[in-house]
This record gives sequence, C-alpha cells and structure tokens, in this order.
Amino acid sequence: MATYVVMEPPSRSEKVDATAFVRDGFTWLGLLVPPLWLAWHRLWIEAGLAFVVMGLLSMAGENLGLGLASSLLSLLVSFYIGLEGQGLRIAALRRRGWHEWGVVQAGRLDDADIRYALEVEAHGDNTTPAPRIVPDAALARRAQPGIALGLTHIPGRP
Repeated sequence: MATYVVMEPPSRSEKVDATAFVRDGFTWLGLLVPPLWLAWHRLWIEAGLAFVVMGLLSMAGENLGLGLASSLLSLLVSFYIGLEGQGLRIAALRRRGWHEWGVVQAGRLDDADIRYALEVEAHGDNTTPAPRIVPDAALARRAQPGIALGLTHIPGRP
C-alpha cells in the first residue's frame, strides 16, 4: 500500500476536490528526467536549478576530462530528485499556503480520495477550533515584592 500526503488549499471554503494527494515515496520519472518532472509539477525554481547543475556537471566533466565521473555526478542529481521529489512538491505547496491535513494509506489514488472523503465526512462536525483562552487581569494575583528564592538582587535592600 502506498502512503499519500493530503494537502488542503489555503481557504477551507473551497470544495474537497481541490485537495492535493502527493504519493510519498520514490518517483521513477524524477529519476529518469528530473528537470521535466519538476517542471511538470510546477516546481520552476527547482527545475531550473536541476537543469543548471546537471549542465554544469556535464560541462565540467568535458573540460576536465572526467568522462564517466561527470555522468555519475549527474546521476546523483537525478537520484536525489527521485528520492526527494515528492518532498519538494509538499514543501512547494506549503510555501503557497496549503496545509497538511494528514496521511492516507491506500493502494491507488482513487482509494486514497475515497478514504479521505469518508474521514472528512465522519469528522465534519468537529472542525470548530477551540476557543482562545485569555486570562482576566482582575483575577490575577498581585505582584509580590521581594526576592524570589534569593536569585535576584533588589537595589536598596540588604
């Protein structure tokens, strides 16, 4: 079973259909074509950075005569995107104001959507936030002058 991270849009008034399900795990397309995979998921800065780093590694390998080593370094960039690509997607959604609802385990994306909808329906009434507790200044104790456990020095007192 796969694990899906459920991300909700910034305004909760939108429909449930606006939620994003990000499959947590390795992405093969992120390994094979990292800049294209990142651009497909609208991670523009990360895609540009991966493209530039892979290009620089290739040029450095040609200029320094590294041969296979430069290809292996580019493969490391591809491997990193394959491993951390979904985490980069989640971080980008957080930067855009989305918040993480939770995690759903399911065999397919459709099953994850159904499990999420059932969970939201079951806990739909309990979404009211807890009231904020503000202390009343009239009920507070008076400040007590003096030394607190002998740790502070009060000028003018022995």
